[in-house]
Amino acid sequence: MDIKIFAAVFFTVFVAELGDKTQLATLLFSADKEVSKWTVFAGSSLALITTSALGVLAGGFISGFITPKNLQLIAGAGFVGIGILTLLRANA
Repeated sequence: MDIKIFAAVFFTVFVAELGDKTQLATLLFSADKEVSKWTVFAGSSLALITTSALGVLAGGFISGFITPKNLQLIAGAGFVGIGILTLLRANA
């Protein structure tokens, strides 16, 4: 296992998920006193694992057709586009 890649992925996903709507939804589910906190934890953990697995599978499939450099450019442009749309909507 490449510990540098592991750490980079862990910290990137960890920071990206902080304050995310998924985390807030999990917080709301666990705030219910009648709900098992372990059930909420298990459900939210399985959901994150499943979405991460889909991302890894999609990345592996796409990498057969697009070079990593072009994929980074496309992803970067997508994030910039989403950021611009977010700023435009906030100022509207």
